[in-house]
Formats: sequence, structure tokens, C-alpha cells
Amino acid sequence: MVDGTFRTLKSQAHPHLTRAALIAAPWLAIVVLWYGVRASGLVNPALVPAPHAVLARFIELAQGRLGADVWMSTQRVFIGVFLGVAVAVPVGFSIGWYRNVRTFVDPLINFFRALPPIALIPLVIVYFGIGEVAKTVILFYASFFSGVIVMVEGIGQISPIYVRVARTLGASDSEIFAKVIVPLTVPHILTAIRVALGVAWATLVASELIAAQQGLGALIQDASSFFQLDIIYVGIICIGFIALAMDLALRAATRRLVAWQDRIS
Repeated sequence: MVDGTFRTLKSQAHPHLTRAALIAAPWLAIVVLWYGVRASGLVNPALVPAPHAVLARFIELAQGRLGADVWMSTQRVFIGVFLGVAVAVPVGFSIGWYRNVRTFVDPLINFFRALPPIALIPLVIVYFGIGEVAKTVILFYASFFSGVIVMVEGIGQISPIYVRVARTLGASDSEIFAKVIVPLTVPHILTAIRVALGVAWATLVASELIAAQQGLGALIQDASSFFQLDIIYVGIICIGFIALAMDLALRAATRRLVAWQDRIS
């Protein structure tokens, strides 16, 4: 009995251990590669701080300004993405659903989305100053256009057969919109948020070039002025892990919110 219970627990634990190993393996490989590059002599060791030195600097900064920098950057990204996606969803829906609107607006969307946000910083400073509004505008710009593209492509993939079936069953236009279109649009909205979050974090440093006193971008900029490479690494790694944590949380929420699609399929 005991032996059977032990084998059952062992078999249940095995998949979890395998999954944990698969998750940890690439991170360990990066650390090993990092040490290897530093020790190889291909790059001047002074230009590549060791992982343990970066960790020590992280612990030091965590006891000081790092918490405030993380909070400020996260707040800026959240506001920029929220506003950008809030506007991108109805705009993207209109472009994707109505062919004439798409023909009219599509060239403009593709023109502006190709412009890098960092190139707009001088104009943003002229029109919005150097305060928080200017930083939000940069993040809004990046989030809006990435969200619009995802929405347009997603709406274009919705099959008209759902609308035709609803009309056949006697549904009104308002019922079709509320009970057919909106549920089918939810996955694309969540995807737009994910993409916008990634783009916003990638644009963060550019937005914080605008006279930022706090934030991870400001931390990186200050460190670059004094050639403090370990701090630059800390800032970059923090941005990556915060963005990863947000993406994982959003993916988990997406699986719960659109679980009905799996049941339908």
C-alpha cells in the first residue's frame, strides 16, 4: 500500500520536475554563456560585468531607489497601454469590420505605425513639455498603433457565418453585437493588450529620455553617463522580467476568459 502510494506520488511529481527543469534550463544556459563570454577573452572583461556582480548591484539598488524606479516605470507603461488600447479597440474594430473605413484609413495607420516613437521625442517636447504627459504620449503612441494592427487583423478573421446564423435565428442587430461580435472580439482585445504591453516596455527607455528623474529608463540613462555597466544590466533585466511577469499574468487571464472557445471547437 505504502509502496503503491509512493510510486503514485513519484509519477505525479515527475511531470512537474520535468517542466521546472525545462523552464530553468534556458536561464541557466544564459548565465553559463554569460560567464563563458566574459572568460573567453573575446570581449574585454571590463565591458561585461559578471552575473554575480550584477546580482550584488541589484541587491544594493533594491535597498535604495530601485523600488521607486520600478513602480514609476510600471505606472507609466500601464497608463500608456490602458489609454492606447482603449482607443485602439474601437478604431481597430471599425477598420476591420467596415471595408470602406479600412480602405480609407489603412494607409494612414501603416504610415504612422512605421514611425519610431523615439523620432517623435523633439516634437512631443515642443507640444507637451517635459512632464509626465509627454512620456504618456510616447507610450500611448506605441501602444495605440500596435493594438490597432492586432485588432484589424483579428476582426478580419471573424467568419461572417456567425452573424448570418444569428440573423437566421431572429437576433436583432443589438443582440448580434452583444452576444456574437463582442465575445468573438474578446480574444483579439486580449492579444492587442499583450502586444501593446510588449511594445510599451520596449519603448519605455525612449519615453524616459524626456527629462525623467525616476524610472528604469532614467536609471539606465544615469548609469550610462557614468559608465556603470552593472547598473545598466540591472535596469535591462528588470524591464525584461517585469514585462515577462505581466505577459504571463495576461496569458493566464486569457486562458480563463476564452476557455469557451476550446469547448466550442
